[in-house]
Amino acid sequence: QVQLVESGGGLVQPGGSLRLSCATSGFTFDYYAIGWFRQAPGKEREGVSCISSSGISTYYADSVKGRFTISRDNAKKMVYLQMNSLKPEDTAVYYCAKSTSSYYGGCQQNSMHFWGKGTLVTVSS
Repeated sequence: QVQLVESGGGLVQPGGSLRLSCATSGFTFDYYAIGWFRQAPGKEREGVSCISSSGISTYYADSVKGRFTISRDNAKKMVYLQMNSLKPEDTAVYYCAKSTSSYYGGCQQNSMHFWGKGTLVTVSS
């Protein structure tokens, strides 16, 4: 069955960095786009970054452009989110998700159909 498992979350000070990982199994990884989403307390889940199946096309929310970098390793069936210059407003549970196709369709939730359980990122001094 399809599985996505996030790791790498934790507590970090403002200005710090974290790298999130998403380990996948149960599907032909290099056929599908993958996305990172986040949900902060009291807010709706939002798209953070997405990457196409080939890795050529990427999307970043305006709030993370220039600070976050998404990448994928098709041989290892892994997707990563490098997060630099973290801010308190980046605090959220971060989820990775499998798209329904090779493209990420605007990095919207309705373009994804399998989700991990999430990893908590807390940015605080």
